Amino acid sequence: MEIRARQKGNIIILDLSGRIDVDAASFVEAAGQCLRDGYSDILCNFEEVEAIDYMGISVIVIAYKEVVNSGGRMKFVAIPAHLKGVFSVAGLDRVIDVFATEDLAVNSFKEDKIIENIKKLQLRRRFKRLPVDIKIELKDRYDKSPACLKMDILNLSAIGAYIYGCDKFKLGDQVTLRFKLPPHKDELELEAKVVWLPDKQIQHQLHPGMGVEFSNIKPPVQQKIIEFIERNFSFLSTDN
Repeated sequence: MEIRARQKGNIIILDLSGRIDVDAASFVEAAGQCLRDGYSDILCNFEEVEAIDYMGISVIVIAYKEVVNSGGRMKFVAIPAHLKGVFSVAGLDRVIDVFATEDLAVNSFKEDKIIENIKKLQLRRRFKRLPVDIKIELKDRYDKSPACLKMDILNLSAIGAYIYGCDKFKLGDQVTLRFKLPPHKDELELEAKVVWLPDKQIQHQLHPGMGVEFSNIKPPVQQKIIEFIERNFSFLSTDN
């Protein structure tokens, strides 16, 4: 088989031609190379594919799984009429999004991002954000030496926090937080990503500081944070 790659916006389109069979391992390699190059949205054009055998189906599945497991998306377009039965029997059309035209497929990636952003916003709103004053130890996840010690968490939610007193990190940095939740002083160690930095000129009252989003947080740990927030929110409501 032959593969020609082209780009449309942030989407890589792989134009496939020939036969997809046991000798089509280049398809898996092409998908992997797209991921390594930083492209997570991949559209495969089957318009010029002549045939797919059972080993070719396995190659397609391996490539698709590699993309999905890496946090990417793979979609298909222009499946020839003589191959639609193969996709149906293998069940690929029930797992992988298939489109009749390239424009429809490209627009679907954009729609997916809109829906994803809406879901993230809804998730953020679902969790309450509690104003707190908790001492925290903070360090770069990949550096053994502490970068900032005894910083303050100024507000806390089940998915993130705002940390005050450190300006050593930039957007996208991976950090590790260690702090204790009162009154039982349960020590938590969480991984997080820096997702927001205040503007020093406009938001000087928040500088130096950063907003972080927790990553790989275990459900029991997240539940502890939720219970702490709910408990303290009830105290705030009583005081008012």
